[in-house]
Amino acid sequence: MPSDAAADGAAEGFAYRLLRRVIDVRPDEVSALGWSWLYVFALFLAYYVLRPIRDELGVAGGVRNLPWLFTGTLLAMLAANPLFAFAVRRWPRETFIAVAYRFFMLNLLAFMLLLATASEASHVWIGRAFFIWVSVFNLFVVSVFWSFIVDVFDAGQGKRLFGFLAAGATLGGIAGSALTSGFVEHVGQNWLLLASILLLEVAVFAVRRLSRISDSFQRTVHGEDPRKAVGGGIFAGMTHTLRSPYLLGIAAFILLYSTTSTFLYFQQATIAEANFPNRAARTAFFADIDFWVNVLTIVFQLFLTGRLTAWLGVTAMLCALPLFSVAGFAALAAQPTVAVFVVVQVARRVSNFALARPTREVLFTSVPREDRYTAKNFIDTVVYRGGDQVASWSYAGLLALGLGLTGIAIVAVPLSAAWLALSVWLGRKQESAEQAEEARAA
Repeated sequence: MPSDAAADGAAEGFAYRLLRRVIDVRPDEVSALGWSWLYVFALFLAYYVLRPIRDELGVAGGVRNLPWLFTGTLLAMLAANPLFAFAVRRWPRETFIAVAYRFFMLNLLAFMLLLATASEASHVWIGRAFFIWVSVFNLFVVSVFWSFIVDVFDAGQGKRLFGFLAAGATLGGIAGSALTSGFVEHVGQNWLLLASILLLEVAVFAVRRLSRISDSFQRTVHGEDPRKAVGGGIFAGMTHTLRSPYLLGIAAFILLYSTTSTFLYFQQATIAEANFPNRAARTAFFADIDFWVNVLTIVFQLFLTGRLTAWLGVTAMLCALPLFSVAGFAALAAQPTVAVFVVVQVARRVSNFALARPTREVLFTSVPREDRYTAKNFIDTVVYRGGDQVASWSYAGLLALGLGLTGIAIVAVPLSAAWLALSVWLGRKQESAEQAEEARAA
């Protein structure tokens, strides 16, 4: 009988031949890529099982209270960020990721018990707490995933492979949404919470296997041993971001993305309300946008993202989203119609999921390991939600000044142009750092 090693080798050989049809993967990367893909697929499957439950519980507490829930989310992230930094400082990456994810699993168990035993009146407050918790959970666990991945793969590998991993996230989101939609009426919310707990444990298992897979992926990064605790202070994420022009640039990139996305979200609500007479028509309108975004995103992520990144480089890929934003907001200022809005929204979301997000993670391959976890987590959570808050209040202020759809779109054009200039600077800085690293290695 063939040995286990021979069987594993044959399986990897088959996987390599299959993957080569869609992405530029090397034979020694197949196992690491496979476990990384399982990790992100399980993570997004777990989140998208929870997301509809979160939205339903949030709405049940009153739509007028949703802005306060977003504010509560930002405050919760400000409180959680130092706790995460403490875990990063104390334990090696495999340990603190497992601790963080199992902490969230225990939280889910607590929510299961509360939802099963609490009175109907108490469900409103439990729903509000759950809404905030899931919003924090989403950004934290996804940020930790990408922090770990940029600690495993280098910049060159990221350009080729991160698009494929982003496709795993997209497919996990589609599968999670379908799972909740198809089973919530038959099994109830609590059993779906249990499914998310099990999926998080799958993610922890994938982290363990990926950490130990081979010496080639347990390399020393910037002279640091990846098996040791990362270190740093509990406020290192914030202080390092403010002190580093490069990290501050990434934070500004996220802030501008979040701000313009919130502007577009409010414009979407206004256009839908003005052009569709009932809830069913508006729901169908939103669903159609989501459908085309998912279809085009999967095509790009599986077949084009890695090749485009390798061909065009980081700078061009980073510029795609702000460039689409400049053109899109200009088009909306000139003609704020349903058709124009759909084209702009689909183009922006596809360029974010398929081009900007995978490329943005490559930026963190050029920073020390401590910043890959602490500063990245601060940027992905606190800065991101801070952008939501700034944009929502700014939008309300612009409306109070008398600006309508056209006026607000005009305001967004120079913001997007500044974002484009920042993207050029960030891309060139990353490419210079990568060239310097290659020169040192040679």
